[in-house]
Amino acid sequence: MSDDGRVAVGVLASGSGTNLQALLDACANPSFPARIAVVLSNRKGAPALDRAHAAGVPVLSLPKRRQTPRAVYDALLVEALHDHGVVWVCLAGYMLLVSPAFLSAFPDRVLNIHPALLPAFPGIHAQQQALDHGVRIAGATVHLVDEGCDTGPVICQGAVPVFQDDDVTSLSARILTVEHQIYPRALRMAVEGRLRLRGRRIDVDLRPGESRWLWTGA
Repeated sequence: MSDDGRVAVGVLASGSGTNLQALLDACANPSFPARIAVVLSNRKGAPALDRAHAAGVPVLSLPKRRQTPRAVYDALLVEALHDHGVVWVCLAGYMLLVSPAFLSAFPDRVLNIHPALLPAFPGIHAQQQALDHGVRIAGATVHLVDEGCDTGPVICQGAVPVFQDDDVTSLSARILTVEHQIYPRALRMAVEGRLRLRGRRIDVDLRPGESRWLWTGA
């Protein structure tokens, strides 16, 4: 918890950082209950780090070397996050699976966003999977991270139509607009302590007018 009462969040990112930007934009509002305390990347020079730097957020690049044991690497991540007082962690285009040791350092406090309506199409190339299966509705999911690959309990989802002439680029862009809306929404619910884990399910104490789901026909 920071001096202004907002919850400290750490973000792990590997790529361009558009979901990170959505979180940064949300946290720029003083009334938002979280603040980004640090952004870490496994890729030196990742554009996500530039976004964080531009927002005045501390950044740290920790490239993962092949010879470095995963337990050692994740211990470094945990140490860096704890050094910045991080309570919740958001994965935003982070291209490494986090280890059980990492999850134990932040029990039920790691969020991820995935460009599919989980449990459909986990793993990589989710948008191409959706096209290959001929689905007519695709979307994105924010979920708690567990030891599986995109298998954690669902917090928020947003859906979009899949058009006949869609390719990976057009579908990805449509899904991304949903991702940018539901990730800050899910983070707010999480840091405010409104998630109730029941086995494989999460219940959320919703406020008037609030929803865990989003549909856009655009």
